[in-house]
Amino acid sequence: MMRKKRRPSVDKEDVATTSTKTKKSRSTGRQPREAASEDTNQSVFCTFLREAGVTLIQGGTSNEIDVDQVVFQKKIQQKLQKSPRYPGIVQEFTTGLESHIEDPERFRNCLLPCVPKLQDGDPSGVSSFQESLLRMLLGIEMLQTFIVNILLEKLPEFMLDGTGDGGLSIPRIIINQLKWLDRVMDSKELAAKLMELVSVAPVEVQRDIITSLPEILEDSQHNDTARELNALLQENTQLTVPILDALSSLNLSSSLLTEVRGAVMATLAAVQLDDLPVVVKFVLHSVSDSDACEVVSNLRKKLELEQCILPPVLQTSQSRTKSKGSRASASTPAAGSSQDSVALILDGIKSAVRFQKSISEAWLKAIESVDDVEDHKVIDLLVLFILHSTNANQSRRGAERLLKVKVRTGLITEPLLQKTFRDYAQVMRGYFSSILALAQGLLRSPDPCVVPFGGHMYRHSFTVFDSYSQQEVVGSLVTHVCSGVGGEVDMALELLSVLVTEKPTEMALYAVFVKGILDHMDNFTPQQIRRLFHILSRLAYGQLQQGSHIQDDMHIVIRKQLSSTVPKYKRIGIIGALMVVGSMGAGRLKVKESQNASMTQETFRQVTALLELVKSSSESTAESAALYYDELANLILSTTLDPQVQDTIAMSVLDDFQNDFVVDLGPDIPGSYLFPARVMYNLDEDESQGGIVINLLPLLAKDLQNKGEQQSQTKKAHRRVSPLCLSPFFRLLRLCEEKQHQGDLEEIDALLGCPLILTDMDVVEKMESLTKPEREFLCTLLFHTINWFREVINAFCRLKEIEMKMKVMARLQNITYLQTLLERALSGTLGYVPPVANFDGESTDGIIPISAAPAIKTKKEGTGKKRKAPGRISSESSSQLDETTDTDKTMQEQPEKEKEKEIQQGVSLGSYRHFFRELDMEVLSVLQCGLLSRSLLDSELHSEEVLLGPAELVFLLDDMLRKVEFSLTAAPAKRAPFFKGRTDKSLGFSHLQQQSSKDIASCCIQLLPTLCSHLENCHNHFQTILSENNGVVDGPATDVQEHQLMSSAYQLLLQVLHTTFNWSGFGQPGQRSLLKKALGVLAGRLKEGGAELTLEQLIKHSFEYLVNFRSTMPSLTTALCLSQLLSTVSEKGGNPAANREQTASLAKRFLSQEWVTASGEKERGIKFNEALHTLLRIYLEHVDDVLKAVEEIAGEGITELINAAKDESSATWPTLSRQTFLVFYKVLMAELEKAARKIPPCKISDHTEAQREKLLTWNLAVRDFHILVNLVKVFDSRPVINVCLKYGRLFLESFLKLGMPLLDNSFKRQKEDVQSLLKTFQLSTRQLHHLCGHSKILQDTSLTNHVPALKKSLELFVYRVKAMLTLNNCQEAFWIGNLKNRNLKGEEILSQMSQGSDEEEDEVQHSPPPQEQSEDEAQETDSEESRTVNRREDVDQDDPTDDSD
Repeated sequence: MMRKKRRPSVDKEDVATTSTKTKKSRSTGRQPREAASEDTNQSVFCTFLREAGVTLIQGGTSNEIDVDQVVFQKKIQQKLQKSPRYPGIVQEFTTGLESHIEDPERFRNCLLPCVPKLQDGDPSGVSSFQESLLRMLLGIEMLQTFIVNILLEKLPEFMLDGTGDGGLSIPRIIINQLKWLDRVMDSKELAAKLMELVSVAPVEVQRDIITSLPEILEDSQHNDTARELNALLQENTQLTVPILDALSSLNLSSSLLTEVRGAVMATLAAVQLDDLPVVVKFVLHSVSDSDACEVVSNLRKKLELEQCILPPVLQTSQSRTKSKGSRASASTPAAGSSQDSVALILDGIKSAVRFQKSISEAWLKAIESVDDVEDHKVIDLLVLFILHSTNANQSRRGAERLLKVKVRTGLITEPLLQKTFRDYAQVMRGYFSSILALAQGLLRSPDPCVVPFGGHMYRHSFTVFDSYSQQEVVGSLVTHVCSGVGGEVDMALELLSVLVTEKPTEMALYAVFVKGILDHMDNFTPQQIRRLFHILSRLAYGQLQQGSHIQDDMHIVIRKQLSSTVPKYKRIGIIGALMVVGSMGAGRLKVKESQNASMTQETFRQVTALLELVKSSSESTAESAALYYDELANLILSTTLDPQVQDTIAMSVLDDFQNDFVVDLGPDIPGSYLFPARVMYNLDEDESQGGIVINLLPLLAKDLQNKGEQQSQTKKAHRRVSPLCLSPFFRLLRLCEEKQHQGDLEEIDALLGCPLILTDMDVVEKMESLTKPEREFLCTLLFHTINWFREVINAFCRLKEIEMKMKVMARLQNITYLQTLLERALSGTLGYVPPVANFDGESTDGIIPISAAPAIKTKKEGTGKKRKAPGRISSESSSQLDETTDTDKTMQEQPEKEKEKEIQQGVSLGSYRHFFRELDMEVLSVLQCGLLSRSLLDSELHSEEVLLGPAELVFLLDDMLRKVEFSLTAAPAKRAPFFKGRTDKSLGFSHLQQQSSKDIASCCIQLLPTLCSHLENCHNHFQTILSENNGVVDGPATDVQEHQLMSSAYQLLLQVLHTTFNWSGFGQPGQRSLLKKALGVLAGRLKEGGAELTLEQLIKHSFEYLVNFRSTMPSLTTALCLSQLLSTVSEKGGNPAANREQTASLAKRFLSQEWVTASGEKERGIKFNEALHTLLRIYLEHVDDVLKAVEEIAGEGITELINAAKDESSATWPTLSRQTFLVFYKVLMAELEKAARKIPPCKISDHTEAQREKLLTWNLAVRDFHILVNLVKVFDSRPVINVCLKYGRLFLESFLKLGMPLLDNSFKRQKEDVQSLLKTFQLSTRQLHHLCGHSKILQDTSLTNHVPALKKSLELFVYRVKAMLTLNNCQEAFWIGNLKNRNLKGEEILSQMSQGSDEEEDEVQHSPPPQEQSEDEAQETDSEESRTVNRREDVDQDDPTDDSD
């Protein structure tokens, strides 16, 4: 640890001491000598010096020298040695020196450098600099000891003096004389004297002596001195810095260094802040590779940077008291100095990390090992920034990885980040480039858990750093926005939006950067366009208008977009213009009483002009007009507009709506149309006269007629009204009314019950007889009607009056009924494109649904388009049932006629979803109504209580499930696809997107009691059916259609609960209370007083509550949903292991149950198989002993299946049939291989019992593997062989890696067990070899792809067994025979007929020792495989070899 130091050219005083003690008089403690003797000695001293070339000068001038110092030293030495009085002359000389320096002035002269003597203008001869007189004399070996003693005796005289004239400290100059001597005569004595001086000297002198020790002492004294310094360090913390400085320059033994470092670490808490950087530097620079981890871990624990910084409140108050009248500075001197100390500490860490690989790795390990949120400290984040910025030893990647892991697991949190930025902004500024790079990496991450943390890093960087950094942050965020990657764009826009809200003045400086995004909007989603224009309009038209310089540019862009004929650009123009209206027309807050809060007339004129421009631009097409209404409605919902603007919009909307869509209800309807017009769905029968009606059919007919005329007629007579605008316009009207009348809709409540002009719906039954235009007209009419009712429900669902609730429920029933009609109508209308309902997506260009042909649709729906309930929306038709059994029949090659009949019955509306208007989250409050049971169906319909029918329940739950899946399910990777031609997943969720996932989760938790009630109702319904039918599902009392709807509702309820509890947000620290509230609802259904319970108890009770539903599962898919829900709840914390066993037994119960549909057929089909696959996996993942469970299914269940009749199932496992065998086989193989990988590897330290246990586990695994591999002889279909080849190789590799080392160690002690295991395994490997041959005969590439890798593993196995025997000195037991290629039936493959030998040979070629005989037999068959592997496949004859010693 020695630092190589340059010999200084002059030892001048470098630092003035801070003490200003008064100079005290001192007396020399010596007795006066005789004058004659003194003169003699002085004369000897002076004479010698003069003759050697030094002239002693009196007064304040330095001594002069006229020869080089080396010449001077040589002359003095010669004079002393050649003197006749030698060695006494030396005493005389030193006495003369002592006498000379009695005078302080002369002593000072002797300590200062000599000056060269100039002779008559001749500057040559002497170098420009010379040492002091005493320093030169110290270089003479015979004088050194005497002079050292003289100097050290003189030093105490000057100890208490302050800094003298000219800022010289005499003690320091004396010590400087002793540094860097060419040779120290008595180093030990000198060290002892110096340490003695340290014990009595004042602090300043102590510091000088201690820091000079490495430059004074020889290496031999370093260890002893270090021990004394270590002891001193324990006593006096004031000397920490000089002692550590000295210690780091001493050459110490490793044991002593460890001891010293331990002592330093022990005093770390007591060290002053200013000394801390030196301590940290010493600790890190004294570390060896072997103890780096331990030392760094201890240092991390003891380094409390949080205590080094004053809280911001104290900083501010301190700054006020320090500088009254002046503006309070951000960081006071105290805060500034503490920041400087922290910066120095980090610099120490940085240099250590940069130069020692072990230290960078040790820091990463130390931070990684912390597994509690509370234990993470500011130093962790700062060190990660250091590691990233230095990139020493590739630490950058390690820092990035560790930060992501810590953020993902919630250990490094946003409060810690905020604290770091708040208290250490000055320090962190130096690492800004690393902070920016890490934030970019996190924001680009495909993992949604870490993205928000990157956002917080950006936000805090902008808040606390200088303007240069702010510009970099904004530039980086703009780059993210322009990247085009969905999640990245959303997060960056959200951050810009937050910054504009929080720091409008600062952001206004960078408005021109943000404006640049306008050139990159082509691929933005509507929500992203809204957010971008919201940001820009806030900057340009905010209350203070700081960014007004971009107003003109925005107007130009918006006008250009509005005038475009391309729908995409017009859409951008409409959204942008209305966002600008929102910012310009936002209500102003009163700043002073005298100030008028309303906007100026000029602003009002601009707002109305812009609104008029958008309105006129959007009237060219119905889609644009509808988008304008929708966007204006969003604006009114989300922004508080100025009352003038609000009133203007509301008045024009009400008038226009009445003129366009509403007519008076008369006795007859004028005009003739494709279908006879009829007034339908009137809920206000008593007001039949003088009422109003929605003029839908005539408008639709007129709209179609106008489209036909449009080509021929170009002049615009008057504004055309399209039925497409009916729903959007009504939404706008409703929101205007709500804003105007504080939520009261009394003005427009007639629209809830008013009828529509439609046609008689019996026409749907005669679809076959209609022409194509008539069919399409009917379908369009149905779409518009359903969308009108959906918007009506959106509007009135919040009303509390019973009468209104009844009407809302009636409208829900209208929707479910009309949807069944629409399904039938669509099935007879091929290639039909419905009218658009969501106008902000790409769908305005008209997308044909995924499967326009119903035949394809029927199949698609059956083959598992979703993981949802087979039954969906329809109410009073049997199409639900047909949809479920669809695939099952297809699987059984159902006759063509049945297929045709299916199609005629109807298609699913699943793929037409984005042609329906979006329902608001508030509509789900309708779920709070009770469930209408069949006993009440007829009698209670008009009772005082509002009840939901099963079809309406399914309709609402289906919508809720799609909403929670969209909001709460994290998208795995948000990378942009290579092809842009994809349907936008957010289509139909425009309103939902404007709410955060936390809001959605809170809404679901509010509805939890209602969902639990419905869940219990479903449970009771099926329990009643089972009791009525004596436990039979398909008894005579079962209503097939009702059974279908209720099972759909049951499944949807469980899926909604599962998606809600599976929300990743519950893992964040802030949302724990929300999770407890949710679990409290479930636990409270079973036990009151859930509020006081701990999380663990809540999970336990919730689990118990949900398990109660197990007895009434109507289908396997529903049973799977329950199992997944239980699994999710048990993972939320507490003690998941306690619930594992229950989850496993529940899954086993479901697997051991026979699943029958309501019509009495067994459940089967692709959906059933998928559910079975997942359920079986859940069972094997949760069961205690996987190997035992696998053996149970493979040994018992499959054996029963083999012996059963063709269509029968296994008795023990009724879900296991010939149709589902592949599902079982695949899961069993995969889980067996996974279990084998989890068997702990063999360690040398394992005792015999542990080895025996592991060997037993491997024996079980190999036995299971043997059973499964042999099943291929019975079930020899291609998929089964494929599974066997794939997992066979993986199992073999795990055995080679983990099992063989165990056999190496266990062979001598447990020979019989090892032999038995290898015999069993050899049978499996033989079968795998036959499978390889069989695959080649079939020439199926999907099978032969697995063969080379499998053969390689088989070969490795043979040689690995040979190595094991050699290791245990049994190599003579190993023998290689010949193995022929055979197919699955054991028949020899003809192309490789053997010419020289049989496949098996029962005798070995020589006799091994008796105890190894049996092992030899086991190996004989094993080694036979080697031939297969070594031999090329296309050789026609075997080539026998013998490989024995």
